[in-house]
Amino acid sequence: MTVNRVGLVVHGGRPEAVAAAGTVRDWCVEYGVACKDVDVWADGGRHSARQEVAAAGDPDLVVTLGGDGTFLRGARLAAAADALVLGVDLGRVGFLTEVPMTGVRTALDAVHEGRLAVEERMLLTMRASRRLEIPADIEALMRYGRGPLLPPTSVRPDCETGGEWGVPLDVAALNDVVLEKLARDRQVSVGVYISGRLLASYSADALLVATPTGSTAYSFAAGGPVVSPRAEALVFTPVAPHMTFDRSVVAAPDEPVGLRVLERSGRAAVSVDGQVRGVIGPGDWIGVYAAPRRLRAVRLGPMDFYGRLRERMNLTDAPAAVADGAPAPLWPVSSPPPGDLAHLAMPVSPAARP
Repeated sequence: MTVNRVGLVVHGGRPEAVAAAGTVRDWCVEYGVACKDVDVWADGGRHSARQEVAAAGDPDLVVTLGGDGTFLRGARLAAAADALVLGVDLGRVGFLTEVPMTGVRTALDAVHEGRLAVEERMLLTMRASRRLEIPADIEALMRYGRGPLLPPTSVRPDCETGGEWGVPLDVAALNDVVLEKLARDRQVSVGVYISGRLLASYSADALLVATPTGSTAYSFAAGGPVVSPRAEALVFTPVAPHMTFDRSVVAAPDEPVGLRVLERSGRAAVSVDGQVRGVIGPGDWIGVYAAPRRLRAVRLGPMDFYGRLRERMNLTDAPAAVADGAPAPLWPVSSPPPGDLAHLAMPVSPAARP
């Protein structure tokens, strides 16, 4: 593909990320490609994704240099610009990034020459009973020592508003949307609706709706299922609920999840991909939907999600399973499987098909 403009999102606290950014800039100079750093922490404040991509000249490729957190920042920008995103891995337990730091230049060459596959990932969007705002009296509490907050979510101009539909928010979440308690000593009480029907009323530390991509993030830590990132689903997971039913529910992509804060509940924070975007109180609600657009991620080879799951989660074989015989065969994704397992091989990447 033709790359005209590159946006760089760099984890500035990692020297190796800063060094890799220099490699990207040198490549852009060599190929006459415009390159702009997207500093999402500029001027001590945060800007909307559309403001940031506009300042970066509307890149057609966003390159992230860091771990999954950095990738999420870049994904937010790429989704707003309908750009491709390429993640360079400098993290420790990430599932999202694509290439190691040492392969940055090779990866850019592959993109430039069209030797890539584009993997589409499901995103979430939201409606709410009102615009999300962060009250001034609790802003310090919401910082969590990690720097300035993102601005309140803007309203999407292309959606119908009013009535029971609520306000359509300009949000694209790759991992999850979370409704969580503010006070340490008080849980949130929330009525949970799936596809318009009441599932149950929960009292919990948090309630989250994740994409398949986000199933290995907060949802997994809360006991949720691992879902293939190629799947299409909404994963609802309660966090530390005070009730017997504490399981996740996996809904179809056309079955939105509604969360209504109940009368006796305290205020709750709304977080999108780990960033607090507003606070709501009793009587307010949010609806989480599958977004109409998808994130377009660069893949240079087959996505070995299950191999990465085994590696990242340090999965080991049960001693009883291998005590009396040979262990199950394990092979690199780049090698053919044993003959009797050939029918289980991963699908061929679109870029590799003749």
